[in-house]
Amino acid sequence: MYVFLSQLSFSDILLTSTVTPKMLQVVKDQEGIINVTDCLVQLFFYSGTTTAECLLLTVMSYDRYLAICKPLHYNSIMNIKFCLYLTLWPWLIGFMVALVLVLFVYSFIFCGPYVMDHYLCDLAPLLQLTCSNHSTLDILDFILTIPFIIFPFFFISFTYISICMNILKISSTSGRRKAFSTCSSHLIVVSTYYGTLMNVYMVPSDLYSYNINKIVSPLYTAGTPLLNPIVYSLRNQEIKAALSKLLSSLFTRRTFGQIMKTNG
Repeated sequence: MYVFLSQLSFSDILLTSTVTPKMLQVVKDQEGIINVTDCLVQLFFYSGTTTAECLLLTVMSYDRYLAICKPLHYNSIMNIKFCLYLTLWPWLIGFMVALVLVLFVYSFIFCGPYVMDHYLCDLAPLLQLTCSNHSTLDILDFILTIPFIIFPFFFISFTYISICMNILKISSTSGRRKAFSTCSSHLIVVSTYYGTLMNVYMVPSDLYSYNINKIVSPLYTAGTPLLNPIVYSLRNQEIKAALSKLLSSLFTRRTFGQIMKTNG
C-alpha cells in the first residue's frame, strides 16, 4: 500500500509542478508567454503523468480488492516483485503515450495566431493553432481514452462494487461505517478525476467549449492532487500517528532551542 501511495504522491507532485507555476502566472498577469520547446516539454510531462495516474489509481483499487475480497491470497499474489511490476508499467506506458503525442504535435506546422486559449499546453488548444491536418491525431486521442480512461474507470467501479459487497458482510456496525467512509471518499476523488478527463478528452474538439475546458481542467490538475493526501494519507491511522510524532518532535526541538537561546 505504501509503495503505491508513494508513486501516487510522486505523480501528484510532478503534475502540479508541471502545470501550476504557469497557471499562477497566467492568473496573476492575465496572460503568459511560453516558447514552443517549453510548451512541448510541458505537454509531455503533463500527458505522461496524467496517464500514469489513471493506471496507478487502477492498480491501487486492485490492491484494495485483493486485500479485502481475497485476504488469504493477498501475500502470495501481491509479492514485492509483482508490486514493483505494477508500479513500473504505469510510468512506462504513460510516458510512451505522451512521447507519441508530442512527436505528432512536433511534426505540425503552426501558422498563427500564436495565442493559446488555455493556461497549459494541452493537446486540444494546441491543435487550434496548427494549420496541418490533425484528423489522425484526433482519432488516436479518442481511441486512447478507451484503455487509459474508460477501461480503468469501469475496472475501479467493479472492484469497489465487490469491496462494498464484502463490507456488507462485516458484522460490526462501526467496522462497516469506517470501511464505507474510506471507500466513499476514494470514489469521490476517482469520479471527479475520471469524470473531468472523460469530459475533456472524449468530446470532439470542434464541439467543445474551451471556456468549459479551462474551468474543468483544474479539477484534475490541482483539485485531485489536493484531495489525494487527505483521502489516502490523513485518513490512515498509521500515517496520522507518524505525522503526529513528527510534529511533536519538531515542536519539542523548537521549544528546547528557544529555552537555550533565552538562557544564553
